[in-house]
Amino acid sequence: MPRGIRGVRSMSTRMTEQDWTHTLAVFRACLPRRGRKATDDRLFLEALHFFSVENVRWRALPERFGLWNSVWKRFDRLSQAGVFEAFFDTLASMSDTAHLVQMFDSTIVRAHVSAAGAKGGSTDKPSVALAAASPRRSMPSPTLPATSSPLI
Repeated sequence: MPRGIRGVRSMSTRMTEQDWTHTLAVFRACLPRRGRKATDDRLFLEALHFFSVENVRWRALPERFGLWNSVWKRFDRLSQAGVFEAFFDTLASMSDTAHLVQMFDSTIVRAHVSAAGAKGGSTDKPSVALAAASPRRSMPSPTLPATSSPLI
C-alpha cells in the first residue's frame, strides 16, 4: 500500500504504528481459530472506527474499506462469536488506567418519559373536550323497573 494512504488511515484514529502493532496483536489473539484468515485486520478495525465515529450506515462506508457488505458480515460474525468482548476485556486488563473509565451505551440508559417523541404543548385535544361535554352515546337508555303483569 502506498505510504500516503497508510498515513491518512492512521491519522483517522490518531494511533501510532506502535499502538497499531499492539492493538492488532491483541485483536488477532481474540479471533476464532477456525475459518479463513482476513487479509487486512487493520483496515477492518479502521472501518469499524469510521462507522462508529462518523455515525453512518453500513452502506455509506467509503470504498477504501472494501465492500460494505463484507465488512458488515465480518462484524456480525465476530460479534456473535464474542470476539469484541474478549478484545475489549483483554485491552482493559492490560491498562493501568482502565478502571478509571466507565463506558455505557444506549442499552443501559433510560430516557425520561418526556423524551418519548410526543409533541409538546397542551395535552387536551379539542376532540377530547367536546367528547367530555356531550352525553355518552354508547350507553343504553335507562331501563324501567320490572313490574308484575296481571295474568290474563
